Amino acid sequence: MSLGDDQPVPQFVTAFEPQHGMAVPVAEGVERLTAPNPSPFTFHGTNTYIVGDKSVCVIDPGPESDAHFEALMAALKDREVTHIAVSHTHRDHSPLARRLKAATGAVIVAEGPHRPSRPLFEGELNPFAESSDTDFIPDIALADGQTVEGDGWRLTAVHTPGHTANHAAFALEDTGILFSADHVMAWATSIVAPPDGAMADYMASLDRLLIREDRLYLPGHGGPVTEPQAFVRALRTHRRLRERAVLERIRKGDRLISDMVKVIYATTDPRLHGAAALSVLAHIEDLVEKGQITTDGPPRLLGEYRPG
Repeated sequence: MSLGDDQPVPQFVTAFEPQHGMAVPVAEGVERLTAPNPSPFTFHGTNTYIVGDKSVCVIDPGPESDAHFEALMAALKDREVTHIAVSHTHRDHSPLARRLKAATGAVIVAEGPHRPSRPLFEGELNPFAESSDTDFIPDIALADGQTVEGDGWRLTAVHTPGHTANHAAFALEDTGILFSADHVMAWATSIVAPPDGAMADYMASLDRLLIREDRLYLPGHGGPVTEPQAFVRALRTHRRLRERAVLERIRKGDRLISDMVKVIYATTDPRLHGAAALSVLAHIEDLVEKGQITTDGPPRLLGEYRPG
């Protein structure tokens, strides 16, 4: 799920042929099947990956969609599904896992059930509550670094909280491939929306990826990230520039998030301004924690903010 940012850093790649309904090879032993759920937040749709040959793991089965389920089952014909790996519990990624498990008997693995990145404040509503798959419970909760394996493949959980508290990427061992889900995507930046997500966690997860030596990211939406280290460094710079822009607007006299969004996201699709406001709130939470801005009470969408 993405905000569709158009800042000059990093160089986003929007060229992508989803080929809905058809599994296409994207790396040795890996196929991609894109769900037909395009939107401003999901680009051309959610990418489901099939890893392995005769005995496979399905990563992010996707939304509850008859068309996608039928296409997925056709792609899996005559193959055993032993594992279903779920990166996080937004409804464009996890719900179909239950139907796929019922059809195949596979084991569902993930970091854990859905939860907010922090407790909700008194009277606060989670704006992404309807987008969250709160019914999801994995058969196995994978610890960071825990590995599952099948015939010719091994996947290791790499916890990357930020977009959601339970977000995890999956490293395909001995290949240099990381299934980066919604944490890092080539086409746009990921939404970080409190209380579902947390900017401090997101930035720490970017730093964590920088010390890895992956050669290719296969994300949850859009095409591959072919130069991961350079892209993550640029993405981290992009986020820091966003933080600086928020701080600058507050120092110039903006007190409300809505006023900041009008300036910072002036060229962004207006349909995304609600999500942009949540992204600004995520930066503000981090800036309040750092003592660089102040507010009365906990940071809120309708709060007023002043320089620290």
